[in-house]
Amino acid sequence: MGRPAPPREVILAIEHTHPDNSPKREGPIIAGTPASRGVATGPVRLVRSVDDFDAVRPGDVIVCRATDPSWTVLFGVAAAVVTETGGILTHAAIVAREYGIPAVVAAKGAIEALADHQIVSVDGTTGRVHAVRSTTVEVA
Repeated sequence: MGRPAPPREVILAIEHTHPDNSPKREGPIIAGTPASRGVATGPVRLVRSVDDFDAVRPGDVIVCRATDPSWTVLFGVAAAVVTETGGILTHAAIVAREYGIPAVVAAKGAIEALADHQIVSVDGTTGRVHAVRSTTVEVA
């Protein structure tokens, strides 16, 4: 009888933690509680209230204080969600898992630390948000 194989969840967690083709990231800007696994990269969209909903574009990383059911429409277009409050059973965490997008919750200070349009990588498996270095080259 051979050694038992590790559970599939362990293998997936290792693969998500050490991706081969991850973007060029700087050190973490923000750390919080992992709430929905996966990694996504995109521009930050600071959403402070429902008045900001129209500014959200497909592929944006939503950064906010918290979400409630009225925010659910945004999860269909967001690349990832980062909230300053909450835990793994809060609205943002549950809906992000349902939509299959990465989420980090309880990321205190995220709204102050991140800026609209800043490119970040959200790792919902580790709970870290990294700045992504620009790879564009300016031509004179």
